[in-house]
Amino acid sequence: MSTIAAISTAPGNAGIGIIRLSGDDCFKILQKIFKPKNKGEIKGYTIKYGNIVKSENDEIIDEVLVSYFVAPKSYTKENMCEINSHGGIVVENQILEECLKNGAVLAEPGEFTKRAFLNGRIDLTQAEAVEDIITSTTDKSLNLSMNQLTGSLKKLITDTRKTMVNLMANIEVNIDYPEYEDAENITIPLLKEKLVPIKNKLSKLLEESKNAKIIKDGIDVALIGRPNVGKSSLLNLFLEEEKAIVTNIAGTTRDIVEGQTIINGIKINFIDTAGIRNTTDVVEK
Repeated sequence: MSTIAAISTAPGNAGIGIIRLSGDDCFKILQKIFKPKNKGEIKGYTIKYGNIVKSENDEIIDEVLVSYFVAPKSYTKENMCEINSHGGIVVENQILEECLKNGAVLAEPGEFTKRAFLNGRIDLTQAEAVEDIITSTTDKSLNLSMNQLTGSLKKLITDTRKTMVNLMANIEVNIDYPEYEDAENITIPLLKEKLVPIKNKLSKLLEESKNAKIIKDGIDVALIGRPNVGKSSLLNLFLEEEKAIVTNIAGTTRDIVEGQTIINGIKINFIDTAGIRNTTDVVEK
């Protein structure tokens, strides 16, 4: 696989920015642009201080800290390094440009997590949890995503699948090799008895997924009614800000006005709507 590089921190001015590389050649690329103060052997889980320079003339771009992760003990199970520079669009882009000029390929969105999945470090449920952690807006959604990332959902699915596979294997043995007396004889009543706990477990999982969706996405609440009954005032009260214009003139609200708040750890998406009435006003109509 090619060595990929990308800026891993959000764009904007900050104290620190991180440029991440992953792939077989990441250390070779780093040697062309990084001048460490303490030269020596590259060891995993170490950090070196030095300067990132332009490869053609050694002009210093920034002083940085570089973290090293040697395969397979890294996020992607490949050789990885993270360049911790000063935050800022210009300096981060210049460092990324040097990485690309010296052999790296610009990573696609989510490609580091994709490689972690393809290389077997995480499964699909954990890959989805990574995105959910990044986009979490409440404590409850973060805790839910962390539980999924640590493998709670993976273990539940794996254990259930293992039980079902073993049951199927036992049935096939009964059919193909009835003379095997040491194999448990799976009768219809016994099969039903063994399937009920599996069904209950999967039903509970599906029910909990509905609650998880509410925690993750929040609840949409539309404020609907006649003009001048206080819909916009109610929205402003819930949001504790003057989000919607409030007047005594019917039809002030024309387009929907949205706002979010968090109640007991759940995100509530409030939607203020235009008053419902018959009108001759062309715009409002």
